[in-house]
Amino acid sequence: MTDSAIFFTVLTPTYNRAATLLRVYESLSRQTCRAFEWVVVDDGSTDNTHAAVLAWQAQADFPIRYVWQNNQHKKTAFNRGVREARGQLIVGLDSDDEMPPDALEIFRKAWESIPAGRRDAYVAVTGLCARPDGSIVGDRYPQDVLDSTAVDVYFRYRVKGEKFGCMRTDVLRRFPFPEDVAGFVPESLVWWAIARAGYLSRFINQVVRVYHDTPGGLSRSAVSVGNNAQGLYLLAWDMLQHHLAFFRYRPREFLMAAARYTRFRLHLKNSGLPTTALKAYRLTNKVGRLMVALMWPLGYALYRRDRRRGVV
Repeated sequence: MTDSAIFFTVLTPTYNRAATLLRVYESLSRQTCRAFEWVVVDDGSTDNTHAAVLAWQAQADFPIRYVWQNNQHKKTAFNRGVREARGQLIVGLDSDDEMPPDALEIFRKAWESIPAGRRDAYVAVTGLCARPDGSIVGDRYPQDVLDSTAVDVYFRYRVKGEKFGCMRTDVLRRFPFPEDVAGFVPESLVWWAIARAGYLSRFINQVVRVYHDTPGGLSRSAVSVGNNAQGLYLLAWDMLQHHLAFFRYRPREFLMAAARYTRFRLHLKNSGLPTTALKAYRLTNKVGRLMVALMWPLGYALYRRDRRRGVV
């Protein structure tokens, strides 16, 4: 398949998930839209991931590319896959999930329904996730086709729950996940930065992903403090630094973000580990700093609770 025939790059970062990766492969084999490639970025697996992908390459009727890197983190593997992608749009599919057979077709039709002269202003098409029993994860969008930003959908419309979409490759290359921050980095940091740059998304009330609750999956379980304190600090910082204009829509969430800012800042200062986030991401918003001061007692109490529970 020539590069011009590849409309989508389905990108799957993976680490020791050979067993569940089969579900992804079988899902892609059933897609009605065939204008795609599958890029598997192996983040240093020690199981039989490579052998499994080689076997699928030999039998698949769509291109599969395998990229290996030393174990770094999912965000680094995702960035690597974005650089490798040949498709116009990227679908980031986790290594334990699947898409309905018409998912890529739904994405393509929704993208092409945006007038050609306006597409440069859009970055994504985002739909719904469903559980294996067919129930929808989280909220539907307030209308079946909604053109808005990721920031507005989260703060103004207060849409909750896991969502799934495709995004422009060229834009993702300009907004990579920060690799100078160790451990977990919330995806919303990237999506919100893209929204602040002025890009719209088309949100649709159609199921485009089947969500499997796999034990041990980072996106499935509550993120512990431990090595992820920098990412959790960044999420609180981002809300207070950039999004206080939306305070009236979700006041409690902003107040809790101010408390979490102190909580995770204290974890970082007392961890003995490199604290890149504290130096590179300083809170300069005056209103945000005032909120942090007001919520400092709660933030400190949450930090002390973590210490009592042995969280370091």
